[in-house]
Amino acid sequence: MEFSVHWTWLTALSCLLCMGGEVDCICTEEKIQIEGGNYTLTKKLVAGSLLIYHCPEGYYPYPSLTRLCQPNGSWRPRPKTFLHQRCKVVECPDPTVLEYGNVYPPQEKYFVYNETTYECYSGYTMRGSSMRVCLPNGKWSGFTPICSHDSGADCADPGIPAGASRTGNIFGIDDKVKYSCDSNLILVGMKERVCQESGQWTGKEPACYYRHTYDTSLEVSQAFGSAIKGSLATLEPTDDTQEGRTIKISKNGTLDIYIAVDISDSIEAKDIDKAINAITKLISKISTFTVSPNYEIVFFSAEVYEIVNILDFLDKKIELKAIIDDLKNFKVDEKNTGTDLNLLFMTFLERMSIIKLRVGEKVFKEHQHVFILFTDGGYNMGGSPEFTLTKIKNLVYMNNTGQQGTQSRENYLDIYIFAIGAEIFDDDLQRLTAGTGGSHYFRLKDITHLEETFDDIIDEEEVMGLCGLHTVFDESVKDASRKRYPWSAFINVQNEGPSKNCIGSLVTPQFVLTAAHCFTFGDLPEHVTVIIDDGQVKDKKVKTFIIHPKYNNSAKADQGVKEFYDYDVALIQLKEDVNISNLMLHYQSCLGGSTSSLILFKNHIERLNFLSKKGDLVVEKEVHAKLGDNRDECISHALVAPGITTRNPKDAVTDNFLCTGGRNPRDDIACKGDSGGAVFKNYDDRTIQVALVSWGTMDVCKSAGDLGSKENSRDFHINLFRIVPFLKSILGNDTQDEYAPLQFLSS
Repeated sequence: MEFSVHWTWLTALSCLLCMGGEVDCICTEEKIQIEGGNYTLTKKLVAGSLLIYHCPEGYYPYPSLTRLCQPNGSWRPRPKTFLHQRCKVVECPDPTVLEYGNVYPPQEKYFVYNETTYECYSGYTMRGSSMRVCLPNGKWSGFTPICSHDSGADCADPGIPAGASRTGNIFGIDDKVKYSCDSNLILVGMKERVCQESGQWTGKEPACYYRHTYDTSLEVSQAFGSAIKGSLATLEPTDDTQEGRTIKISKNGTLDIYIAVDISDSIEAKDIDKAINAITKLISKISTFTVSPNYEIVFFSAEVYEIVNILDFLDKKIELKAIIDDLKNFKVDEKNTGTDLNLLFMTFLERMSIIKLRVGEKVFKEHQHVFILFTDGGYNMGGSPEFTLTKIKNLVYMNNTGQQGTQSRENYLDIYIFAIGAEIFDDDLQRLTAGTGGSHYFRLKDITHLEETFDDIIDEEEVMGLCGLHTVFDESVKDASRKRYPWSAFINVQNEGPSKNCIGSLVTPQFVLTAAHCFTFGDLPEHVTVIIDDGQVKDKKVKTFIIHPKYNNSAKADQGVKEFYDYDVALIQLKEDVNISNLMLHYQSCLGGSTSSLILFKNHIERLNFLSKKGDLVVEKEVHAKLGDNRDECISHALVAPGITTRNPKDAVTDNFLCTGGRNPRDDIACKGDSGGAVFKNYDDRTIQVALVSWGTMDVCKSAGDLGSKENSRDFHINLFRIVPFLKSILGNDTQDEYAPLQFLSS
């Protein structure tokens, strides 16, 4: 503790004298200490201060999580004389609810790090985890064990989560099962599930939580991340779905995100600051997607303090940077008296109603609405927000929630609750969630790692539009370049004579993009090795390689171009998929669609980067593509290259090339061995490959010292936007079942 107050009988007497007046009494620290832990105070020892107990990992405060200082100088709840406050070992829910099987060892209670094993009776088959461990967050590891047998039912036995009981043992279409938890546990998730014609149960398996149980940052990242990424990944209409839950937004659709942070007395100031940092991170990450959402961002207690008004987005009066600045500059001060949760929902309802009036019902129908709330669920004014929530649902659903002959609109509204604070009102909060599929309620021990969690939601590589995302690593950190460019690959071709070395980029788990001239006549797949560090065997065997059908190195030999590099691109197919380990989450580079160049190439001198080999690592080099009016002068230097005798540089440098090099501004120059490497643009937090290194006018790397461009040295790179049909014909081929087709970025 930062302070300590010792009280005498005079203090108690003065408190008695002030009772009934306007002056609040001060609480004391007598009998509030906790054995094995510590506590913090939100407002020191004055009335209204919340005392919050803290324990080490694997323990929780008992019997009280918090105490509130009353105006009369007493604590609520009062410290108990015969039940001292202490840190108690975390307990997990009773796993012996397993039907048709045994749990070992049988115990009355199960505590942190206790292990259990599960066996089914004869004739029953085990599904789920046969061994589980009680974790520090009060949950069991793995999945609910289920002993089932082939009964011919339409749906499989849904099992019984630890600590729960279930009614319903018939699993035919439209049959229901209902769950409840032991008296001292909280049911998190759906109380009822229904067997569908598809053979799947509705919703997600519920769980029973103690008051000390919480969701880890990894669990939040996986559950919230997969759902929110579905909202962000694409604007294109589609009839199929991605893995996990996908919210479909039409091409003209709009995503409206409403974010609210509880700043009432019951939430610690440090948690508010961390929530602000987490929101800032989330907004920054969302900005890397193809969707550009509208935002409403508020803080609330007895009043609603608006940081960003969503109507300003409709009027295009606000920029992303201004949002982040306003968030960082927000101060709670004395704004945190009381809590009116209903006022918050009324504010959101008002904004949505105005938007509907302004854009019209037809356009409003295409709006996707996402609420993200940080609160403990406590309120002492304004009443319950449930009636207001019903109005919001009616506004979005348009009284259409899946009646016969109509299409449900429930997937147009998602309300995610991040429960924070020492005392959480779980039942009240869970009633405020909305959305189809996936978890919408997260119970957090604290939000220390929430910023990291929101950073991690971009790491799942399967979702369209997430290619090339990266974290900026301190270059002084070991292996920083490998972590930032894990998709870079080294290619070695060993046939007759000296070996050839190139660089490539992993564009799917099975394909590497590189230059066609890395291969010569007679080279076979067994002559090629691809080196990628995926935590397994680095040297990858090659199944085949495909050279662009229009690549012909001698095509213009009789026109004064001894070596012609147009369409200098090839794809290498690996025998086995690259294993994407935790160190290589952002595994593939982005390949733009044919119109993406309009977004990425906005200037006549465009800053780009390429990778150059240095030992067993890659280093980033900087160049500038000369476009528009600057291109002709740049490509004119191709005439100084060995083997070129034509007087027309466009004979050697077609429109399929980007030109870099020279001293205005001075560029880096590629060396031998860099061929096939990625030329890319860092666009926000995304690395988008726009070209690959092909050829240059001179080898400046032979000279010692400065390896920057000479006055007339130039490099030429295959512009990937020009060869998209070739890439799509292989990577996007959806007529085969050998590998998952790649979806390309659109404009």
